Amino acid sequence: MLKRSDLFFLLFSALLFSPLVWVDNPAQLLKAANHSYPLLASFIKFAVLATYGELLGARIVSGHYPLATFGILPKAVVWGVFGIFIKLCFVIYVNGVPMALSLMGMDQAATALQGPVSVQMLITAFAISLSMNLTFGVWLMTAHKVTDLHIATYQGKLVALVRPIQIGQILTEMNWQRLWSFVLKKTIPLFWIPCHTLTFMLPSEYRVLFAAFLGIILGLILAFGSRHKTPENRAPAV
Repeated sequence: MLKRSDLFFLLFSALLFSPLVWVDNPAQLLKAANHSYPLLASFIKFAVLATYGELLGARIVSGHYPLATFGILPKAVVWGVFGIFIKLCFVIYVNGVPMALSLMGMDQAATALQGPVSVQMLITAFAISLSMNLTFGVWLMTAHKVTDLHIATYQGKLVALVRPIQIGQILTEMNWQRLWSFVLKKTIPLFWIPCHTLTFMLPSEYRVLFAAFLGIILGLILAFGSRHKTPENRAPAV
């Protein structure tokens, strides 16, 4: 059922995405920003879109917007930092995996992503996506859960950004069964590997734009992956 808070959220969403309507060529604007300030653009992209998706997922799961304890600003900062690492990993895997494929006899891998759609492009894009998601993707999902529980420990307050993360305690108390059975076992092979295969088949100037909107879906998935009861309300460590 649509609530008053949903109307405010829809209004906020319209304002958030309105710049894409106001400018003449939004794709060109995003391309230029990504070219001139790639790390800053990635920070802003994930800080806004992934947090947006996670908040929307929380509304779907709980039936309301948990603004008092959600921690929008701390989550946005954390997602922004993740966005920088994601951008760097894109560069590393896009260049490194084709080199590895060339060592295995696929000589055209280094240029496959630059040409027209072909079987070699599909294989190369799939190899990049598979490598990235089975390595960096696993660490990203786990790190997100750790930081998410850390922020929840401080009820979403900004102080969470300057308090040390009790990594050992959080890892001990985490619901690994839920993280494995849903976030890792299902979303990585069934969603992220296929989606990122498509991402790397796109022209380089459109990969960032596509990945930006995948950030919304990422936030939704991780919100659904947090539906189980966790020790998120324990007292903050002194």
